[in-house]
Amino acid sequence: MNQFEHLKEEDAEERDDVVSTRDDRSDVDGGTVNNNNNNRRKAVSPAAGEHPLQYNYTFWYSRRTPSRPANTQSYEQNIRQIGTVASVEQFWKFYSHLVRPGDLTGHSDFHLFKEGIKPMWEDEANKNGGKWIIRLRKGLASRFWENIILAMLGEQFMVGEEICGVVVSIRFQEDILSIWNKTASDQVTTSRIRDTLRRVLNLPPNTIMEYKTHNDSLKDNSSFRNTKMTL
Repeated sequence: MNQFEHLKEEDAEERDDVVSTRDDRSDVDGGTVNNNNNNRRKAVSPAAGEHPLQYNYTFWYSRRTPSRPANTQSYEQNIRQIGTVASVEQFWKFYSHLVRPGDLTGHSDFHLFKEGIKPMWEDEANKNGGKWIIRLRKGLASRFWENIILAMLGEQFMVGEEICGVVVSIRFQEDILSIWNKTASDQVTTSRIRDTLRRVLNLPPNTIMEYKTHNDSLKDNSSFRNTKMTL
């Protein structure tokens, strides 16, 4: 059992399945919750005795009406930064107050990215990168989301600073998990990320995985269409 699982057990009783962006919650035990993107944000650091993460990570949430055409401006307006964590303990305290992806409705996304990186194709850290995509049948999103973020925070991908963040996208017919990396042209790195995903998510050998560069997403204004598939 790694340090994430050990500390999860200690905090299990505190889970209340509400979104942590409620107006009456200004912070969660050391991590910060941001109810407004324009608020001045205080620096986040591990408290004494806590287990620091290798990087600080920020949670984001977005929701849009599918019938409305998406563009960069509307997407940036719809995405909300909801909190940043710097330690294992802060992560579990914060995570325990988030709605599980499987309980979200409509066209919604949770994002967890390294602090300072926006979950946008145009971000400086993302613009030359891409993402692996895994399509899930309904009912699996919550478990797979937890597994992938624990793998990312636990540095299981072993690709240096290549990982930017992970996203779970709740849609009407399916849910979609994706992991973003910095350098789409680095095939050794993207292959290692793919293989690690298979392992940490315990995917069947015949699972179809898709990769799409952010440059291609910008060209066709789509996250999940026109992808490159691999077994």
